[in-house]
Amino acid sequence: MVLLANGINIGFKDEGKGTSAIVFLHYWGGSSRTWDDVVAALPSGYRLIRPDLRGWGDSLPAQSATASSYALGDFVADAQALFEQLELENYVLVGHSMGGKIAQLLASKRPAGLKGLVLVAPAPPGPLNLPPPALEAMASAYESADSVGMAIDHMLTGKSLGEKHRKQLIEDSLKGLPEAKAAWPKSTSQEDITGEVGKINVPTLIIAGELDKVDSPAVLKAELLTRIPRARLVELASTGHLSPLESPTEIADSIVNFIEELPA
Repeated sequence: MVLLANGINIGFKDEGKGTSAIVFLHYWGGSSRTWDDVVAALPSGYRLIRPDLRGWGDSLPAQSATASSYALGDFVADAQALFEQLELENYVLVGHSMGGKIAQLLASKRPAGLKGLVLVAPAPPGPLNLPPPALEAMASAYESADSVGMAIDHMLTGKSLGEKHRKQLIEDSLKGLPEAKAAWPKSTSQEDITGEVGKINVPTLIIAGELDKVDSPAVLKAELLTRIPRARLVELASTGHLSPLESPTEIADSIVNFIEELPA
């Protein structure tokens, strides 16, 4: 399915039925497919919505339009347009990595209908704390199949992935628009929303991977538990940064348990 908003043809999947919805925002380099295994592990009874974020998957600039900006606010505006079009009135927002930082800013605006927030290996609200050479290396990480493979093996995973998942990750990373690939390490990850996340007023679950080299449990405890008023953290054993592919069943179980504990 495709929705035109903010000059972007936003591709998204809208599956299942239920009075409550779960919305999934993927990581930098991913797509709606990143959540395939998590969605497959969820029980029936939920409406499941998975957009491709602008510049990734099937979310591309409309004809004669350009997507020159990939600021957090642009991603939030796209999500808000999607929620309005779909008339969401009761939903839990799930964000992974970059999608987790977008979800933090969106939740800080206290949108109507948001009942809970799940942050999976989320980027912290402050600027990404890496030296310039490391940021430059990130900017070129998705230039070729070999460079994506290096990122998977040496930075993104704590478990070995099967050939199917590896192929999917490479395809999604290479498919991203050049502007989208460059924006996160060079600008979007440097945005500081630490002053905003304290406004989040819904229960929040943070899911950290024990072996995450990008956003470690220690960093997430320091940067998020101290700032989001109603947050708690669970840690997945033997799991790296790509937890939706490494430990999808554990993430699905954590989401379901979290939703069942939310106030009616």
